[in-house]
Amino acid sequence: MNAKTKVARLSLLSNSTLIILKLIVGLATGSVSIISEAIHSTMDLLAAIIAFFSVKISDKPADDVHPYGHGKIENVSGVIEALLILVASIWIIIEAVSKLLEPGEVESIGLGFMVMFISSAINFVVSKKLYAVAKQEDSIALEADALHLKADVYTSLGVGIGLFLIWITKLNFLDPIVAILVAVFILKEAVELLISAFNPLLDVKLSNDEINIIKNNINKYSTIYCNYHDFKTRKSGRVRYIELHLVFPENMKIKDAHDVCDEIENDIKKSLDHSEIMIHLESPENSRNCDQCKNIHL
Repeated sequence: MNAKTKVARLSLLSNSTLIILKLIVGLATGSVSIISEAIHSTMDLLAAIIAFFSVKISDKPADDVHPYGHGKIENVSGVIEALLILVASIWIIIEAVSKLLEPGEVESIGLGFMVMFISSAINFVVSKKLYAVAKQEDSIALEADALHLKADVYTSLGVGIGLFLIWITKLNFLDPIVAILVAVFILKEAVELLISAFNPLLDVKLSNDEINIIKNNINKYSTIYCNYHDFKTRKSGRVRYIELHLVFPENMKIKDAHDVCDEIENDIKKSLDHSEIMIHLESPENSRNCDQCKNIHL
């Protein structure tokens, strides 16, 4: 079992445990904010299940049907997870507004905020592990799962502090207000995740920082080639796809030009993991701008 699958399984286990704990305490205390946290954790569990299967599928090698591999399944996973969070946050707001209109007393508050702080601590540890593996493996699915748990850290703390304030002030209407604040936070999280997961499905270019790294590696050989054009980048799962047309002097041997392309590809791969580079060789007569070739000395 690889690192991605192991940490995804850990997320499944922790989410399942916390859902049961929060539901029991939420129903026992009558706290809508604790129940909203149980719903949030349920969405996290669904997200963890999706992430678990998506990382297993995304690691499958390319085949005849999927020549570019299965990486984008992680982006599909991220989009589904974001939509689940959106639904959960809207449901929490509806329930909290209902509780505001018909307020009820929150019981066993001490047990409630103790469970919230325990939940926050557990999610903090698991989310750190998820983020570490997500960064190491460049996995959008694990990053999405880690983002859920990171949000859960803050929302659980928020609910715990809210319950503590209710215990001190005896103002029970604070409970649904805290639940609404939790839902708004989750809503913001969902929108950010939806954007980051959906963009690669539309073949959005790599980040500006990554593009600068690529271009710096290409420009190291600017005294050998004439120019380049039709530069394109995109990402599928963790794999970065880079394409460009590179123009060489007309009297340069194909083998020498090919060797330069190999060096550029190797340099880019050393700078950016999981990169696939396609360089199309061109002669000046096919180039859009061949003036620079006059300055190349072989």
